Amino acid sequence: MKTISLVTLTFQNSALILIMHYSRIMPIVDGHRYFTSTAVFLNEVIKLGISFTMALYNISTNSPSSTPATQLFESLSSAVFAGDSWKLAIPAMLYTLQNTLQYVAVSNLDAATFQVTYQLKILTTALFSVTMLGRSLSLRKWVSLILLMIGVAIVQIPTSSDDSTVATTLKGADSSFFLPRSLEELRDLGSAAAAELTRRSLQLGRRSATYEGIEEDVAMQNQELNGSLGFFAVIIACVLSGLAGVYFEKVLKDSNATASLWIRNVQLSFYSLFPSLFIGVIFKDGEEIAKAGFFAGYNCVVWTAITFQALGGVIVALVVNYADNIAKNFATSISIIISFLASVFFFNFAIAPSYLLGTAVVLWATYLYSSQDRVRPPPIRIADYEKSSMGDNPSYFDIEGSTGMAKSPSPLKSVEALTTSRPGTPRLERHHFRANSERRKLGKRED
Repeated sequence: MKTISLVTLTFQNSALILIMHYSRIMPIVDGHRYFTSTAVFLNEVIKLGISFTMALYNISTNSPSSTPATQLFESLSSAVFAGDSWKLAIPAMLYTLQNTLQYVAVSNLDAATFQVTYQLKILTTALFSVTMLGRSLSLRKWVSLILLMIGVAIVQIPTSSDDSTVATTLKGADSSFFLPRSLEELRDLGSAAAAELTRRSLQLGRRSATYEGIEEDVAMQNQELNGSLGFFAVIIACVLSGLAGVYFEKVLKDSNATASLWIRNVQLSFYSLFPSLFIGVIFKDGEEIAKAGFFAGYNCVVWTAITFQALGGVIVALVVNYADNIAKNFATSISIIISFLASVFFFNFAIAPSYLLGTAVVLWATYLYSSQDRVRPPPIRIADYEKSSMGDNPSYFDIEGSTGMAKSPSPLKSVEALTTSRPGTPRLERHHFRANSERRKLGKRED
């Protein structure tokens, strides 16, 4: 299970960012691009269904086989809403806002840059752990956090040519203006222009004669990436991720109720439905959804992105349960490399030296932070081992115990051992040894 969970987490982290990024820049479906608020809401619905099913299965395994289904549902509901479970509404709202900002970030950043920059959640989690939970970080962890910030800053250094900007003209990015030199070229140019206008009109739909709103239609057809907006969205998402995670841990520590992992997931998903529905679907995009429909712009790519995001929390829980946090960070580091290679292959991501250097620094900082601190053992005090006892107990160099029975011979407990280059023992030890030797000589004389 440890190997399966780590491989699954690595694949999920890599595929999720790539699919989410492609779903935001792909050609629109039926003249519409899907609303991110509906995707976030469906993500919580799927996560709630999975957690509810697993929690109900755990309760049924711990109950007699003759237990009716109504009693199982009552037990599950009482476990979900028992005690101070309402406190989880705060981290649930923070997680919902974080998921929304993730869509904003992947819509304006390429997958590789987003994957590296999103590692700043390690920094925010550490800072909130120090301030809210009173934890102390070692010098090694502080150095790794500073390296993490430096690496992300290097990745965000702009290159000379902005390859991420998509052309937003009706002519297209590959067209150029030239004067026709013959009647044939003029005729071909007119035919090409007419064909292009026909294609655009079919995609954009019927508009008025003045064609108001052409900027919105062009922006919808060709998604323009805004690096500053994407970076700002990632920063806010990292802050919310650290705050939600630390607050959730604080609630669990202060709570006296004991609940299983799936019960906690049910609580988080249930309380996440309200902000995603009322704030996102109704308040933010309610007017547009009423016109276009709830599932406008949906296809198999969008559904895959939603499903992968819903399974993310479940997979992380399995990794933490069967592996550890170090293994989780290792899987995340591998997913960064996979996302980089996939971005180069699928999205023609330009390999810049600054990106390679920043990614290496981020990976090294993640390794330093997740590795265990080496605790130096206390120094060995030789005097504690050579300290003699003043009672009937034998000293360290005695060859006979208090019972008078000879012990097994040892190089350290023989007369020859005292004649080596080892420093002499204290005077009391030698005196005690001479007294024992005289007693043995007297015993031989009596025999």
